[in-house]
Amino acid sequence: MSDVLERLGLVPFFIQQLTNVSLLDNRLGRVTSVQRSNCTVFSEPGERVVELSAALRQSTAIDRPTVGDWVVLDESLSRIEQVLERKTLFKRVGAGTNHEIQPIAANIDILFIVSSCNEEFKESRLERYLTLCAEAGAMPVVVLTKADLVDDVDNYVRRARNTQSGIAVETANALDTSTLDGVRSWIDKQSTVALVGSSGVGKSTLLNTLAGRTLTATNDIREDDKKGRHTTTHRELHILPSGGLLVDVPGMRELRIADVDQSIGAVFDDIERLAEDCRFADCQHDTEPGCAVRRAIEENRIDSRRLANYKKLLRENALATATLAEKRAQGRAFAKVVKDGKDIKRKRL
Repeated sequence: MSDVLERLGLVPFFIQQLTNVSLLDNRLGRVTSVQRSNCTVFSEPGERVVELSAALRQSTAIDRPTVGDWVVLDESLSRIEQVLERKTLFKRVGAGTNHEIQPIAANIDILFIVSSCNEEFKESRLERYLTLCAEAGAMPVVVLTKADLVDDVDNYVRRARNTQSGIAVETANALDTSTLDGVRSWIDKQSTVALVGSSGVGKSTLLNTLAGRTLTATNDIREDDKKGRHTTTHRELHILPSGGLLVDVPGMRELRIADVDQSIGAVFDDIERLAEDCRFADCQHDTEPGCAVRRAIEENRIDSRRLANYKKLLRENALATATLAEKRAQGRAFAKVVKDGKDIKRKRL
């Protein structure tokens, strides 16, 4: 294996998918950024902008290349011919009225969920990211930035740890490299790390400090409404000088979920374990007698906010999943109509 491919995070999982190991010489590469109809791919010969094959252009969004994907180029090295099977995939439901599942980043080993020690910090937002991370199959690490600006950083750490059992939490001043030892410890020479979080929490600053140079513009949270300005406008995979790769994901106003039933249970395992002791199997944890979850809230063993967010994510997931299922059924029905029409036309000829 070449040093270039090794630095890009190539591991046996992907090599084993190749029909011919000679593809390693120049046709295997990793997507570092995605434009409208093109991708930037880094391979043994270097970095190049390539197109998608006709089949990939016509495929659904989830099957098209995204940042972090390993791909096989055609012989001309100008077109992506194949997307290799992914180890992990961070994805979301499209914003607005678009209910299509959209890939965010592929083959992510560690997901840094970045939040800042100020009014931006929200446990419910962390739980949403943790649910998507569990669905992706990556390892979550909560990174609390601006820890140097508060006196009660331990309180933020405690609140972050309460969002999921056993969750790793690191604190940092993204501008001070001496505070990043804990963060760096998660990045080895072949690991791929994605940074997610709201705009203005310090993702870009953290990326620049870890890289030791300016890779992307930075900005801060607005003082008037405590909302961040978008500085990263697209996803891009960066190779760190010390080894490892980082993807800075733009702050997303909407982060909707679907098809994540088991992942919600993984994040809220404390609630689901308690629910097994409820008197009624279909307990909704509202006013039913013998509700073990409500009793835990009354005894201050679980925060009522956490239960409310658990219910919210369950409702959102059920609605979005049903909508996706309906759209898929409509798509299959339309495809059948088209196929039947072609069969009838063929028989008439």
